[in-house]
Amino acid sequence: MKQIKKSIHIAAPAARIYEFVTQPMNMLEIMPSLVEVMNVTRAPDGTHAFDYVYKMAGIHFRGHAETLKIVQNRRSEVQTKGGIPSTFRWTFDGRNDSTEVRLEIEYEVPVPLLQKLAEAFLVKINEREAETLLANLKERLEIAKPLRPEAAEEEEKRV
Repeated sequence: MKQIKKSIHIAAPAARIYEFVTQPMNMLEIMPSLVEVMNVTRAPDGTHAFDYVYKMAGIHFRGHAETLKIVQNRRSEVQTKGGIPSTFRWTFDGRNDSTEVRLEIEYEVPVPLLQKLAEAFLVKINEREAETLLANLKERLEIAKPLRPEAAEEEEKRV
């Protein structure tokens, strides 16, 4: 199992970042290789599940994601099964309008890809992907300009 640990400082309240990250459709805006999110279900306790398509090294992988644990505005842990088994752990350490966001990802490199590319190369690509994900999250939340029309409506309802 491979592991990635990254963090970033975002000038936004932890609650706002948590709310954004725990909406599966929002991942399409910030996760570069996420191709599709569908069949989203959300439970009253804030946990969610969804199906997805993710592209790694040009190959599309289908999978299913489910929330394992949440602590409102502080932590979210999501496990994916299927094409690329993984666990995403988000931690939000906020003070006023400033938050340190930590992302820890554990994942398995899909076996068919090992035949096509060297594992070290894939690990490097995935490290860069995690950095881009956090940079996109920072830009999206600090600028606060929705990229999807539905996101604008959701944002207005929260205010």
